[in-house]
Amino acid sequence: MLIVLSPAKRLDFSEPLIAVEHTLPRLAEDTASLAKTAKRQTKADLRRLMGISDDLAQLNRERFQAFDPEATEGTPAAFAFAGDVYQGLDARSLDAQAIAFAQDRVRILSGLYGVLRPLDRIQPYRLEMGTRLKTRRGASLYDFWGDRLSKQLNEDALTHADPTLVNLASQEYFGAVDAKALKIPVVACHFREAKDGETKIISFFAKKARGTMARFAIEQRIDRVEDLKAFERDGYAYDKAASTGTDWIFIRAGNS
Repeated sequence: MLIVLSPAKRLDFSEPLIAVEHTLPRLAEDTASLAKTAKRQTKADLRRLMGISDDLAQLNRERFQAFDPEATEGTPAAFAFAGDVYQGLDARSLDAQAIAFAQDRVRILSGLYGVLRPLDRIQPYRLEMGTRLKTRRGASLYDFWGDRLSKQLNEDALTHADPTLVNLASQEYFGAVDAKALKIPVVACHFREAKDGETKIISFFAKKARGTMARFAIEQRIDRVEDLKAFERDGYAYDKAASTGTDWIFIRAGNS
C-alpha cells in the first residue's frame, strides 16, 4: 500500500528534532530542467502564472534564482511542508521507526520535484501543479510530467504485498498522475462533515484529515488498504453506505 499526499505552500525549514538519514529526490534531471525554465521567469511572470502578490512573486523569483539542482542540502520533505495536511501528519513528532515506515509507504506529489519520499531533501520553492508554465514538453506542468509520476508510483507500489495506491492528495495534484499509465489499483479517501441531515466537504478539515489518516497508517504500520477503514480519529468513521469500491467516505459530526 502506498499513500500519496499533496505538498503545501507554507514551509518550515528548521531542522528535525531527531537525526534522520536523508535521501535525495529521484527525478533530479526533470527537476533541473524545470527549475531552469522557472529561473528565466520575471517577477511579473511569476505573479501572473501563480496569481500571487508582488512580494510573493519576488520571494519565489529569489528562490528560483538560488535553486541549485545539484545541491545535497535542504530539509526532508515531510518536515519542510507545513500546511493543513502536515498539521495532521505532524511528522516532527514521529519516532525514527515510524519515519522509516513512512519512507517506504508515503509519497508527496510536487510540481517541481514530481514524486517525493518523506526523507528526500528539498530546497525552498513554490510551484503548484496547476501552474501553466510552458516548457519544451507542453503548456502546463501536467504536460511536463506526463506519465513520469505514474511510472514512479508503479515502481514504488509494486514492491508491496498490497500495491493499492491510496489517494489522499488534492484533485489538482492527483490530476497530474496519468491514470492510463498507472498499473496499480487506486482508492481515494474523502472526509465529510455531517450537519442538519447533510454532509459536505470543508476544505481545512478535509486537508488536515488527510494528514491524520496518513499518520494513522504510519503509527499502526498499516500495509493493507482494507485496514484503513478502521480510521476513527478526530471523530471520523467509515461510512459503508456512502462509499464505493474506489471512493471511501469518512464522516463526522460537523464543527460549528
